Amino acid sequence: MASATPSYQDASFDDASRSLAIIVYGLYLAAALTCGAAGIAGVIVAYIKRDSVRGTPWESHFENAIQAFWIWVVLMAAGIVAVPLLGLGFVVMGGAFVYFLYRTLKGLMAAVESRPYV
Repeated sequence: MASATPSYQDASFDDASRSLAIIVYGLYLAAALTCGAAGIAGVIVAYIKRDSVRGTPWESHFENAIQAFWIWVVLMAAGIVAVPLLGLGFVVMGGAFVYFLYRTLKGLMAAVESRPYV
């Protein structure tokens, strides 16, 4: 009986998953650089796609995207709350930006090279 989920050895499935991972990272870059809502679109794509890539090298990319997004959101919210505390909030928000940018660029480079996120 054939599986409903394509095998990750299927080249077209692999290419489509790679392309979606790159798109998610591109949306994240757009969100980080413009403070836009593109990150929300990216995390939605990551949530939708992650079940279909379970057990493949692409699973790590979508899990990374989801985790990085939520950590970024929590740190940004904490930074906003902490702004009145002698500028501490700006440090937290700056750290959140650097963290999110690092995870996004690291994932993007791995996806472009067809490697899992590690």
